[in-house]
Amino acid sequence: MPNEFLTDKDVLTAATALVDAFRATDTRAYFGSFAEDATFVFHTEQRRLDSRGAYEQLWAGWLADGWRVTGCISSNARVQLLGDTAVFTHDVRTTTSVDGVSDTTRERETIVFRRSGTAVEAVHEHLSPIPADAPEEGA
Repeated sequence: MPNEFLTDKDVLTAATALVDAFRATDTRAYFGSFAEDATFVFHTEQRRLDSRGAYEQLWAGWLADGWRVTGCISSNARVQLLGDTAVFTHDVRTTTSVDGVSDTTRERETIVFRRSGTAVEAVHEHLSPIPADAPEEGA
């Protein structure tokens, strides 16, 4: 039986897989990183999304509009271990494209992970903008 407590390696592996799937606009792998009851708070949306399914519907609409991710760089990662739960925070620079028109955003992201059997899944994601006048990490 695996250790019930998460490790830094567990969380970083799960976070890397999630970010890699997002960067590739790999819908199946990306949403496979989240629990069905995961919640999402995005500064770009009017309301909290109360399930993975709600976010999947939003994502499908973006894809239908020609949206895709063309780049995503994660930096300044931190893991806080809380037994079978962990909080992962990082800065993300994301470039998306809609019908060839690119947009790059700088955001701070928090993802809460939990152990579920042998899997590590995301149960909450929160994005907030990094202020335009904030220095680049490491600058």
